[in-house]
Amino acid sequence: MRHPCFPVIRLLICVVMSSGYLTANGADEATPQAHVSKHDIAQTFEKLTLPDCFGQHFELKELNSAPLVVVAFVGTECPLAKLYGPRLQELSIRYADQGVRFVGICSNVQDSLTEIVAYRNKAGITFPMLIDSQQELADLLQAQRTPEIVLLNKDRAVQYRGRIDDQYGVGVIREKPQQEMAALAIDALLAGKVPAVTATDAVGCVIGRHRKILPHGDITYAKHIAPIFNARCMECHRPGEIAPFSLTSFADTVGWEATIAEVVREERMPPWNANPEFGHFKNDSRLSADEKQLIREWIKNGCPEGDPADLPTPPQFVTGWRMPQPDMIIPVRDEAFTVPATGVVNYQYLRVDPKFTEDKYIVAAEARPGNPAVVHHIIAFLMLPGQTEVTLGKMLIGYAPGTSPLIFPDGAAMKVPAGTQIVFEMHYTPNGTVQTDISNIGLKFIDASKVVNEVVGLEAVNHKLRIPPGAAAHTVVSSEKFREDITLLSLTPHMHLRGKSFRYEAVFPDGKSEILLDVPNYDFNWQLRYEFAEPRLIPKGTVVTCRAEFDNSVGNRNNPDPAKEVGWGQQSWDEMMIGFFTGMKPVQPE
Repeated sequence: MRHPCFPVIRLLICVVMSSGYLTANGADEATPQAHVSKHDIAQTFEKLTLPDCFGQHFELKELNSAPLVVVAFVGTECPLAKLYGPRLQELSIRYADQGVRFVGICSNVQDSLTEIVAYRNKAGITFPMLIDSQQELADLLQAQRTPEIVLLNKDRAVQYRGRIDDQYGVGVIREKPQQEMAALAIDALLAGKVPAVTATDAVGCVIGRHRKILPHGDITYAKHIAPIFNARCMECHRPGEIAPFSLTSFADTVGWEATIAEVVREERMPPWNANPEFGHFKNDSRLSADEKQLIREWIKNGCPEGDPADLPTPPQFVTGWRMPQPDMIIPVRDEAFTVPATGVVNYQYLRVDPKFTEDKYIVAAEARPGNPAVVHHIIAFLMLPGQTEVTLGKMLIGYAPGTSPLIFPDGAAMKVPAGTQIVFEMHYTPNGTVQTDISNIGLKFIDASKVVNEVVGLEAVNHKLRIPPGAAAHTVVSSEKFREDITLLSLTPHMHLRGKSFRYEAVFPDGKSEILLDVPNYDFNWQLRYEFAEPRLIPKGTVVTCRAEFDNSVGNRNNPDPAKEVGWGQQSWDEMMIGFFTGMKPVQPE
């Protein structure tokens, strides 16, 4: 069984790639919480002393003179907490002259002192960062996630709690915030008014709390859970990979059990968007019912570690190229691209001439990010000789977190004519600190005489799509008629931020129809390639219709602008509708 992240990813990484590990609740209004007594808060601030990240003791009563105090709960590995670290620092500077004090609180059991110091330094934070190791403040203020802020007035009554703004969320990265909840609440209070919004649901990672029950039961990490994590999670959840935290040992899981329970319950991890009713795919990453039940019971029983002697042999992962050693490595650019700490980075399109002086036959290809922490996806398109415009049609290879290399069956190869150029589509996602990247693709060739089946790429494209403003379920259709017998290897639907669902349906020459792939909940953050468990022969004359649905309404939290009519375009705030096919056909004798 391949690891769950093998179908394309993040962020987990990155915000988008790690978005699977964030709360899915993005409502503007917060879930009601129990009242927190300002008397209890005031007493705690008067008495409580916490160490800061440098080991110095900080008495919370030092904040008593401040008219407003912003208590910010942060975590060192949470993607959104990383993005919002610099934002919190900006806000602290903006309101410093008006006496507003900011204090960072680290309540996660899994965050080490070294990690907290590194988080502070990378974000450029100058306000106190305190270690809430017993989670006294987190419990008192009912904090649930990172990042989450609690705004207190002079009397230490809660005036606002929740998210900082709406620029970043689960799979959402806007160029700038549409609503600055924290700033609006602070401005209102400084003006002697009551904030218009006093609570929103925080969006981020669950705070890792101390376990409330003693570990018990027969289901243990060593015997039952480690094998699942090894097979399903560790490809991405290990040091140096794109996932925000590691799951390579029992110690790594401490503090993440609530988050793991949440994403398993909501089936957001492992990432897989296909409807299991249609088609069988070898890279299907879903947990089985038994695996989900084991994880649920283990967490419910307090996460017993078990006997280390029961631990399975750790999986071994290839370092470097996972495809056979490439014959040719093509860099996306000559000089590193700089990814800013925050904001939105436009798609980067780069045209590269690999100087193919003769026809090439590719048997394997892999897109490899130079910096996985900020590379959302890579798509390499072929620009054939005589082609004057980049149509983004013929796809060679793609990458998103966890994607497997493209390795064709024995005797199969993709023909690339002499003179072909490559156009790279690069999508970067900031992660809170300035980063650089030079990504590459690797190609493995074979002699033409050894090719039995030629790999071909087809696509059903609708360049004329126009999505009306506010439309919650706008359908766009495109078809591809197969002019010869093709054995399908994989399908890859492609849309942008308004993509909602995607379906491939074949109507065969005899009139029978079949749904080849149904993706009822398309997720832009996971550009998945669906690889058939057994190659599918599609006879000549078959028409495959791709039916895509787009959500251009305010209900789509990814939507850059619900008031805009949206057409075809290369940036994420534009739209695309492409149903990619990868298949093969016998080589015809010359």
